Parts: sequence; C-alpha cells; structure tokens
Amino acid sequence: MTTLAHGIGGASDLPIPLTYALIGAAWALAFSFAVLAFAWREPRLDPAARGKPVSETVRAVVDSPVVRAVVAVVSVAATLLVLAVGVFGSADPAANPVPGVVYVLVWVGVMVASLVAGPVWKLLSPARAVHRMLCALTGRAPESGRLRYPRAWGRWPAAFGLFTFVWLELASPDPGSVTTVTVWVAGYLIVTVVGLCVFGTEWAEHADPLEVYSSLLGRLSPLARGSGGAFVVRSPLANLAGTPVGPGSVAVAATLLGSTAFDSFSLFEWWRGLLAEAGGALGRTLVSTAGLLVFITAVGVSFRVAAAATGGLARAERRLLPTRLAYTLTPIIAGYVVAHYLSFLVEKSQATVILFADPFAAGWNLFGLADREVAYLLSAHPAVLGTLKVVAVVTGHVLGVAAAHDRCLRVLPPAHRLTGQLALMLLMVGYTFTGLYLLFDA
Repeated sequence: MTTLAHGIGGASDLPIPLTYALIGAAWALAFSFAVLAFAWREPRLDPAARGKPVSETVRAVVDSPVVRAVVAVVSVAATLLVLAVGVFGSADPAANPVPGVVYVLVWVGVMVASLVAGPVWKLLSPARAVHRMLCALTGRAPESGRLRYPRAWGRWPAAFGLFTFVWLELASPDPGSVTTVTVWVAGYLIVTVVGLCVFGTEWAEHADPLEVYSSLLGRLSPLARGSGGAFVVRSPLANLAGTPVGPGSVAVAATLLGSTAFDSFSLFEWWRGLLAEAGGALGRTLVSTAGLLVFITAVGVSFRVAAAATGGLARAERRLLPTRLAYTLTPIIAGYVVAHYLSFLVEKSQATVILFADPFAAGWNLFGLADREVAYLLSAHPAVLGTLKVVAVVTGHVLGVAAAHDRCLRVLPPAHRLTGQLALMLLMVGYTFTGLYLLFDA
C-alpha cells in the first residue's frame, strides 16, 4: 500500500471536457450570486433557530456517562496500540498501518464524519480522554485550568499545529516514514494533554488542530445542539453562521484550503521535475516547504484583501471583516476535502484495516482480514468519480457564497451590501477555476 497516493485522478475522470466543467462551474457560481443578490435581501441564517428536534434517545445515548467512558477507554487503547505498532511494527509503510491510520482514518475519515454528525473528534479525542481521567484523579473540573487561555492567541496554535501536519504530509523528506508519523502523533498527544492540564478544555477548543478542524467542518452538519443541549436537525448554513471566530481564524482556513490546493499542484509533472533538480532530500524539502507556504499565503492574503474591499466602513472595521467572514470558507474547504480525498478515503481505508490483521508483521491473520483485497469502488468508475468531484467543489463554493452573502448583509452598511461582496465573489470564482484545474489537470 502506498499511503500517500491520493488517487485524485485527472481530466480523464470527467465525463465532459475540463474547459466545459470550468465554464459551467463559474456560471453556476455567478448565477447563484445573482439569485442571492435579488432574492436574499435580509439576513436569514440564525444559528439559534429551533430546528427539528431529534429523539431524546439519541441524546441519552451520546451523553451517557457509560457510553462516554467506553469511548474514552477505546480511544486511549487504540492510540496506545497505534503508538506500539509505530515503535515495534514494520518500518515499511506498505506493511505498517500507522501512516494509514493518521493520514486516512483520522485526517480524512474523522473530518468527513464531522460533516455528517458534527464535531466527532471532540468525543473521540484520546487527549481529552486522558485529561478527563487526570481530572477525575485530582478532583479538578476539566473546564478549569491553572491559567486562563490568552484571548490574543485565538486559533493561532491550531493553525500552527495544522501546518505541522500538512508539512509532514506534503513537504517533509519522508512523509510515509512510520517513525516520523509516530513521532508526530506522540508530540501531538503530549502538547495537547499538557495544554489541557494548563488551560482546561478551552485549549482543545482553540488550540488542538484536529479538534478545531473537526469542529469547523462539524458546523456544516445538519445535526446540532439546540437549547438545553438537545439534538436538533436544521440548515447546515444556519449552524455554520454560529461558528466562533477570532484571531487565527483566517490562518486556519488558509492552511486547510492552501495545503489541499498544493497537494493537487504537487502532482504536476513540471513540479516533480523541479523537485528532482533541487538535489538531495534537503533541497527537495526546502522547495516543497516554500511551495506549501506560497499556496497558504496566497489563499490567506487574497481572502483578506477581497473580504476587506468594501466601502462605507472605517478602516478598523474593514480590518475586522476578514476574521468575521473567515468561516464562510468552510464549505469550500469541505468541498475540496471531499473532491480531493474521496477515493483515497474509500480505498486506502480498506488497505489500512487489512494491515491491522497483522500489525506487527508477525504472520497473524486477525479476523481473516489479511486475505482480503481492496475493492476499488470509485477508481474503477472514473466518470462517476469525476462527476462527484465537480459536484463537491461547486456545491462547496455555492454554499460559501450563500454564507458570505448572509454575513455581509449583517455587517456591511445598506448602501454597500451588494458592491461590497463583488471582490469576494470574484475571488471565489477564481478559487473555483483554480481548484478544478488543479484537481483535473495534474
């Protein structure tokens, strides 16, 4: 198994020429904006909307102390197993499931699950489980820490943590190295548990890169908590409108979107040729790191400029607009996650599970899984895969435009509500063109 072979495909996946797909996507985005401009004149997205109540049985099960204790034990045990396999298992990434667990099941699987069921990492997090156990032993409330989390930090620690992960995957000398991945997991656990002990659960909500990512995508889930903590089903865009923002919010979004774009870009032949000419491992690492930073910076700077390009506001208010609008990139991020990693998740997750039949390469065959073959459910149907990717990207952009439009109706002066969005609209058209081109022309 080659864990990092994301299998995103190329232009041959599309049932129509790439040019037509690009033009159609741009028209769909422009048309949706025109409809919103004339039919959506007042803010409609209310994160406090009542929604449709879900059976109390669901809440009783999810919030049950017994269920949460079982999940915590399983989470910690699974994490210890992954660390043990990383240390004592095969050094060959094709024979060791650890890279697959981290890159496929956690980085992609947990995040896609969050789109469906909400911020699942908050429940599955082994760091939170360890912290709760320590709090139970010391008699401290998990919410309370020894120090107050600095507001000025915002989500900057999460942005940095996310960057370390995408750098490991996309720019490090040996991203598939079992040892390197295991070290990252161990480092993540140590930093997160220490942060939780010092700052309480506010650290996880603001600084844990995996929880921040999961919670961000979880805002697009139709499932949410209503008044009193009861589960309700309501519009994903209404849930998204309640996304907390602050320092580092743009950096988080730019890191996620820019790194996914760079991942597609890195498959271009001329880029691979440039890396080959860079010399040894150090040269390739420096070039890849520079490329990754360029993509992340380009997304962050272009969004800040477009979001702040409006009249009728004082300079201080315009400077706050990018942060206020940062969450509107979430649907676009989700669209690219699905488009870029869909076949990777469906097929490489099977390979990862199969490797767990013999995690220490000792000749085991647990549950008979070692004899199973990967079913290439999507790669075998390129036209279907290509269509799903285009639909995911365009849907994400349309939802992003809708979310941005509604927020602009709330924060922009009446005379600039429409014109103030034009730069952001043009930027999203540019993101659509660039994203589809990177996905299908690599």
